[in-house]
Amino acid sequence: MSTIADLATLVARHVPRTGMVSTPIHRLSLFRADEPTVPLPAVYDASLCIIAQGAKRVSLGGESLLYDAAHYLLVSVDLPLVGHVVQADRDKPYLCCKIDIDQSVLADLILAEGGRAPKADLPALAVYRSDDDLVEAACRLMRLLDRPDSIAALAPLIEREILYRLLVGPHGAALRYMAVADSHLNQVSRAIATIRTGFDRPLRIGDIATAAGMSPSSLHEHFKAVTKMTPLAYQKQLRLQEARRLMLSGNTTASGAGFAVGYESPSQFNREYARLFGAPPRRDIEQLQLSGNLLTPV
Repeated sequence: MSTIADLATLVARHVPRTGMVSTPIHRLSLFRADEPTVPLPAVYDASLCIIAQGAKRVSLGGESLLYDAAHYLLVSVDLPLVGHVVQADRDKPYLCCKIDIDQSVLADLILAEGGRAPKADLPALAVYRSDDDLVEAACRLMRLLDRPDSIAALAPLIEREILYRLLVGPHGAALRYMAVADSHLNQVSRAIATIRTGFDRPLRIGDIATAAGMSPSSLHEHFKAVTKMTPLAYQKQLRLQEARRLMLSGNTTASGAGFAVGYESPSQFNREYARLFGAPPRRDIEQLQLSGNLLTPV
């Protein structure tokens, strides 16, 4: 059986230097950092994150979680997190693979089991002790990168196996509850998807609530319970993160980035940007470019 050391070898081979790599396997991303990184706010997609080497800390509101090669991170819905690599060096870099959760496959697996999922009080963000079967499946998925002709046929099967193992694991109850159409977790997930689709447009709580199948008051209550912020604050973080990405790519100025993500007032954009990232746009981008610690999400 493949081990976490095998997974580290596979990630290191496909990510030879610091950065994030998207792969031909649509839901698989790989990450490497050769030194600790600065804390970066980002929206993490619903996903399984397996660290093969090193360690990382993620925070949601006032809660902070540390995970490493002995623990995996499970994100049940898209969440606004602050994350930074805390253990990495050139000899033993931080190495991680992220496998996004396919909600349609998850729902199909639950449907095949039959029965209604009970309400679960498990958190939408959690760390669990490493599972040998998950690591083995992740290694098999990664090995398909060396056999690209097999990806289309075999990757969906391995991803389905990974989701099944999550369902029968300690977080399975929460995943089942999330898939129930009228569960609060599922409704918040739909609200999040709606906000992300139109994050650069004015936020209309009534429209978001309708898309989620909730009343505006219920939306506020349950949205904050899951994400630790209001829908408006969530949208604001999406806007500012996208503006930061645009500036880091060199495609726009600070004022251009602000307008591109929906801000009409440059002063408001600068003020809210500094509040989230700790410095005004130009200074923040210069500091990031000088530090080289630009590893994002997982």
